[in-house]
Amino acid sequence: MDVVLQIALIIFPAGAVLLTTIFFLRKESSQELRSMQIEMKKQRQEFFLPNRVESYQRAVLLMERIHPNSLVMRLHNPGLPARALQAEFLQAIRDEYDHNVAQQLFVSIQGWQMVKNSKEETVKIINLAGNQMTAAATGMDLSAKIFEIVAEIGQLPTEITVEYLKRELQELF
Repeated sequence: MDVVLQIALIIFPAGAVLLTTIFFLRKESSQELRSMQIEMKKQRQEFFLPNRVESYQRAVLLMERIHPNSLVMRLHNPGLPARALQAEFLQAIRDEYDHNVAQQLFVSIQGWQMVKNSKEETVKIINLAGNQMTAAATGMDLSAKIFEIVAEIGQLPTEITVEYLKRELQELF
């Protein structure tokens, strides 16, 4: 019995020391893990934030460039037949979108969905105006019809998307 008591007197304090050591090591490693996670998050933000800001800038620029009024002012060619100018407008929209499609990596899913929807709505406006043209209509007629449709709509999807993207970007800071 004496031997069991001596062993217990050695094992219990050693076990207590072992458990205390494990407790403190886990606590320390947990704190280290949290600080490493915080540091990694900070590094990710430092790396990705400039890319995200640039992506939002480019998405807004895309919306401004495919805005129907902007398209008409930039590509207006009164000497072209309406169908040819309509094709140029649609090609410009596709080119602008294709040039910026990679920006979706850094823009929120909802933000990029709004960009895509705005592009499609702008295409619909151009096609709506184009479908109302006669075979003899000129680029001037198409441009006037686009301005007329835009005036009837009020706030265009591209404008709504720009406002949304600006708000979303401001939330990053």
